[in-house]
Amino acid sequence: MTTAMNDGRKSGTDRRRQRVTNALTTAARNGSAITVSGIARQAGVDRTFLYRHRDLLALIHTAEREPATQTPAGSAPVSRASLQADLANAQARNTRLVGRIQQLEKRLSVALGEQVWRESGLGAPADAEEHQRTITRLEQQTVDLKAALEEREAELGAAREANRQLTRALNQRE
Repeated sequence: MTTAMNDGRKSGTDRRRQRVTNALTTAARNGSAITVSGIARQAGVDRTFLYRHRDLLALIHTAEREPATQTPAGSAPVSRASLQADLANAQARNTRLVGRIQQLEKRLSVALGEQVWRESGLGAPADAEEHQRTITRLEQQTVDLKAALEEREAELGAAREANRQLTRALNQRE
């Protein structure tokens, strides 16, 4: 009985191994993507079956790295390495284009800002130097007026003190 069970298990394993090799051959012939999960799915086996049978796993990994034996009409075989190189080149180009777009957006923003500034009339007046001289003159005038005010406040304080003393002196005589 043990021999019959072992024979049955071996024949089941042989059938699954055959389904895996058939799925691998079909995928390679059709030019489909070859992955462990994809081959396991096509063969109707669990991935752990492939990991228990290292020779099948090695066949799948070898087929993953090799270009397809049959390619669409008029095209060159494509390997995983060439696709990865194309992807790296596309990503580098994308990075350069993103940088260029940001640069152009900044230049456009500056140009539009200057245009709006000019059209709004908020820009510096044409006679800015004259306005600057007027500002300087008015600032000096303000300083002079503050000094005069402080002097008058001091005189007023002295006059008030003198008035208080005179009032005290008059009040003491009476």
